[in-house]
Amino acid sequence: MDQFAIRVMIADDHPAIISGIVAALANHTTVEVVATASNSTELVAALNTYPCDVLVSDYSMPGGEFGDGVTLFSFLRRRYPDTRIVVLTMMNNPGTIRSLLKLDIHCILSKSDSTDHVLTAIQGAFASGRYFSPSISDVAWRIHIEAGNTASGALTMREEEVVRLFVSGLSVSQIAEQLKRSKQTISSQKTSAMKKLGLDSDTDLIKYVMGVSLAASGDTSSPAQLNRRRPLAR
Repeated sequence: MDQFAIRVMIADDHPAIISGIVAALANHTTVEVVATASNSTELVAALNTYPCDVLVSDYSMPGGEFGDGVTLFSFLRRRYPDTRIVVLTMMNNPGTIRSLLKLDIHCILSKSDSTDHVLTAIQGAFASGRYFSPSISDVAWRIHIEAGNTASGALTMREEEVVRLFVSGLSVSQIAEQLKRSKQTISSQKTSAMKKLGLDSDTDLIKYVMGVSLAASGDTSSPAQLNRRRPLAR
C-alpha cells in the first residue's frame, strides 16, 4: 500500500525561497512536492495539470497573467475551492492579513520566520486548521482582539498586556513580578480578558492568540522557542 502524502505545490518568484522550502520538506515522507511555479501563469498551469492538496504561495509574485496578492488568491479560491492555501509574505501589516482572513486563508507565514513553520502550516491547512508564524501571530492577535472587542467589550490595556505576556510563556507569578502587581490582580485581569473573549481555558487562550489549531499542527513548541528558529528569508 502506498504511503499517504499531502500533495504540495510551491509558488514564489525567488528560486532561493523555493529551494529552501523544498529542502525543509525533503525528509518528511508525509509531504510530496508535485510542482513549483515562479508566477501566477505558471501556477495556474500547474494547478490544471497536477493534483494538489495544499498550495504554498508567495503573496507578492508580479508578472503573471493572473496577478498576485488578493487578486490572485481570490481567483484561486473560486477556481480551486478544494485546494488549501498557505501564504508566504514579507508584509505583516493588518490590512494585508485581514484581507487574507476574509478570503478564509488561515495559514500565513512571514518570510522572516523559520522554515520549520512550513510543514506545520501545510499540515494545518490540509486539516482546515489555522497556523500563523510568530511574526504574523502578533498582527492576527490584534485583528482577533478588534473583532472580539466589537462583540463583547474591549480589553483594557492591562488585560491585553497580561494576556500577551502569558501567551509568551510567563506564569502568573512571573507576570506579577515583571509588572509589579499582585498575583491576585494578574489572575483577575487574565480571567476578565478570557471572559470577554469567550474562552474557557488557558489552552483556548493560547490557541486564540497564536492562531494555531494545535490538533492540526501537532507543534508543541512554545512561542519563545518558535521565535528562535532560522528565518525563511534574510
